[in-house]
Amino acid sequence: MLLQEEDVAAALCGAPIFHAFTCLAQGTYRFKNGARYVGDYRKNKKHGQGTFDYPDGSKYEGSWVKDQRQGHGVYTYPNGDTYAGEWLHHVRHGQGVYHYQQMGAQYRGNWLNGKMEAAGEYVYSNARYKGNFVNNNPCGPGKYAFDIGCEQHGQYRQVEQAEQERAEGKGGQLASTTVLKWTPKCVTGPMLCTPSEDTSGALDENF
Repeated sequence: MLLQEEDVAAALCGAPIFHAFTCLAQGTYRFKNGARYVGDYRKNKKHGQGTFDYPDGSKYEGSWVKDQRQGHGVYTYPNGDTYAGEWLHHVRHGQGVYHYQQMGAQYRGNWLNGKMEAAGEYVYSNARYKGNFVNNNPCGPGKYAFDIGCEQHGQYRQVEQAEQERAEGKGGQLASTTVLKWTPKCVTGPMLCTPSEDTSGALDENF
């Protein structure tokens, strides 16, 4: 049987060939760069459930729509970090959990176009921070809840580096960059911890 025009195009771009009368199919495709896909296809595109092993050692297991990660899936990164949650158009979008392998911490909450956005929380080994996020950073009112039973309430805001240095009495050359600053307001619960500028529990820059 002669190949249809779309079959020829699919063969040239490295996708398995499925004829027009086939709606869904399963297969394994190995790419020249070492990548491999095992899962469902529809009209010569990854569609349905499948696993993609990338050349850099990362892996995605989950839902695909027209060759893109979409729906629920788990992505394991080369450094051991993992993301389990919703995807849209190949990026993290919706509810999901990102686990930082090296630090043993997690972000749980909402994602928008690949970035932490709206309500979410960071979970540490002995505490957690809960609040709103904007463009991957905590923003506005929030609180730290510690395992010992107390909570520290406060807010995050972006401040100019020069403003931060003046407040700390350091002086020096003015800088135009902004930094993320946590301002504690009060502590509730057992009086085993007290709010202070030195022990504010500011989020690690690696987040």
